[in-house]
Amino acid sequence: VQLQASGGGLVPAGGSLRLSCGASGSTFSINDMAWYRQAPGKQRELVASIGSDGSTTYADSAKGRFTISRDNAKNTMYLHMISLKPEDTAVYVCNADYIEHSPSGTVVVGRVWGQGTQVTVQG
Repeated sequence: VQLQASGGGLVPAGGSLRLSCGASGSTFSINDMAWYRQAPGKQRELVASIGSDGSTTYADSAKGRFTISRDNAKNTMYLHMISLKPEDTAVYVCNADYIEHSPSGTVVVGRVWGQGTQVTVQG
């Protein structure tokens, strides 16, 4: 299973962006998915997560401004961000917990990370 993140960019403070994270592979199913971010010189932090049932959690910094969602039919997760602040500047990375069924019948349970997408908010 692989994840591909996209949607980052350069926006002015107060602007908005929508990030996407799509999963691809052979026969698999996705359980929990999440967005993390890492700013220069800082530790990676959880921004928001979403379960296969649509249940969500948000970091305090994201509440009220960010909305996480997913389209299970497309194996894609989104992060809609509004009222962006310079402190939101970071590389945003997605991950997903998955179950993969190989043609030989092997079942693999794992977590995969995407490559990240840069979000830069100009103050």
